[in-house]
Amino acid sequence: MKRVLIISYYWPPAGGGGVQRWLKMSKYLHEGGWQPIIYTPSNAEVAGMDDSLVNEIHESVEVIKSPIWEPYDIYKKVLGIKKEEKIYSGFIQKDSKRPSWLKALTQWIRGNFFIPDARRFWIRPGIHFLNEYLQNHKIDAIISTGPPHSTHMIAMSIAESNHIPWVADFRDPWTKIDFYKYLRLTWFADKIHKRLELKVLKQATKVVTISPTLVNDLNEICKRDDIVLITNGYDPADFESTVSVREDKFVISHIGSMNADRNPMALWQAISNIISKSDADFKGKLEILLIGPVDDAIFSSIKEYELLDNLVHKPFLSHDLAIEEMKKSSLLLLSINNTDNQGGILPGKMFEYIGSGRDILCIGPSTGDAVELLKTCQPEANAQFDDKSKIAEIISKSFARFLNKDTSTREHKGVQYSRQELAKKYCMLLDSLM
Repeated sequence: MKRVLIISYYWPPAGGGGVQRWLKMSKYLHEGGWQPIIYTPSNAEVAGMDDSLVNEIHESVEVIKSPIWEPYDIYKKVLGIKKEEKIYSGFIQKDSKRPSWLKALTQWIRGNFFIPDARRFWIRPGIHFLNEYLQNHKIDAIISTGPPHSTHMIAMSIAESNHIPWVADFRDPWTKIDFYKYLRLTWFADKIHKRLELKVLKQATKVVTISPTLVNDLNEICKRDDIVLITNGYDPADFESTVSVREDKFVISHIGSMNADRNPMALWQAISNIISKSDADFKGKLEILLIGPVDDAIFSSIKEYELLDNLVHKPFLSHDLAIEEMKKSSLLLLSINNTDNQGGILPGKMFEYIGSGRDILCIGPSTGDAVELLKTCQPEANAQFDDKSKIAEIISKSFARFLNKDTSTREHKGVQYSRQELAKKYCMLLDSLM
């Protein structure tokens, strides 16, 4: 069995989307002859904990840990943030009463002092810890997964000093991520970010990322034509149990973080229009379920369109319970960020939506990676950002299925996105490095 060291900040019992890619991928790597060794912090600062995910760690996986020092206690104290309050990576504003100058200061400190990110203080201890580990343990390949991109800095050092092939796995962009422009970077800080990004992209033996657009974006930065596309996916095991669609409520669910850039204004308008043109049946049966952290801007929009009575917000659910709610829903909402990089956004939850077999409503651009993927799995799911009539049409068709008690799951064509198939691709890539 060949051994691959995977450097990941996010690992159970941490919850959230950042955990899923490598928790699920590591579950199936042994089938291709690779044993995963996960290196992760023993005391990471994460937005939510999900103890249920510990049960999904495959028996072939070895986990090694070392402590990390993170600046969040000082950061919160200086900025007047409660110690128990979580720091979200996607600029989700949870306190609209906080002064604007304080928000600006938060962003400026974040972008200019923590380079490449707030986990930078793990880099030197991580390098030292892993160099000691490698003296007594054979490793055939290294994978670093980011963000946080500090993981790439650790991998770059140990790969070079120990002459081990290294794969840099980008789950999200670095300098082209949607909130990069909000970091209020000085020209010098921007230069450092871009220099480190280019160094990682050029020195990695292979670079892997999750969407066709991001492949092109990274290629533009580093001018290498061998960047590998391995998307996120869904685990068929999550959908083996049968859970029926709720019959008492027509549930439109969004699972995952919703920052202000994902606020689907046309959706709230379309729902309001449907209510005004129909009898009380739709309003009475509608439930808008938001699972995960939600920006105050979304709540304000829902209130503006008088939909608060229909709203259910669950700030955090364990992954298994979130999957259950997904299965119980009539319509799953996928809201693409309305930002400059919108075409390359391919959210991880999209693949689980496909795996669930439920109706999907994707609100986003007219073209892009998400649109193209859904064309092969559920082509009628796409609606443009401001297309209220198309959004209303998708909702109405799904509501008709609900009224007819049609709880059948869709037969999707997304088998290639199963975690097992994606792990095979990764094993083939790792084999090629040998």
